[in-house]
Amino acid sequence: MTDFLKLDIPEEDLHEEFLCSAAGPGGQHVNRSATAVRLIFDAEKSAVLNERARKRLYALAGTRAADGCITIFVRDTRSLAVNRDLARARLAELIARALAEQKKRKKTKPTRASGERRLKSKSIRAQVKKMRAKHCDGD
Repeated sequence: MTDFLKLDIPEEDLHEEFLCSAAGPGGQHVNRSATAVRLIFDAEKSAVLNERARKRLYALAGTRAADGCITIFVRDTRSLAVNRDLARARLAELIARALAEQKKRKKTKPTRASGERRLKSKSIRAQVKKMRAKHCDGD
């Protein structure tokens, strides 16, 4: 959750829902307590993201992105507080990955020596294959 605090995401961009569908052991208590958390982040209206970061976030979120919102659903534990922290941490990690600018790849040419090695290995391989071929005498 500490990463989430570093990002300074405004609370008005977030919406939390507490659901009764919890998993795991617990008997009837599981059916009576709302411990599952659905955290909805309105990425379309958020001032935290620029347009490029928003597009990366949608790509990273995959099926969790719909209608400009990112939905994180957590029901890993029977504790509401832990599930809230997990949901916020997952959202923070997703947003941090989207905000990270990827370095542009610099195109490089192969060295002359590596090109020569490649051609030499190709010619050796061709000779091996040529020796395996059946030779016809023209009968």
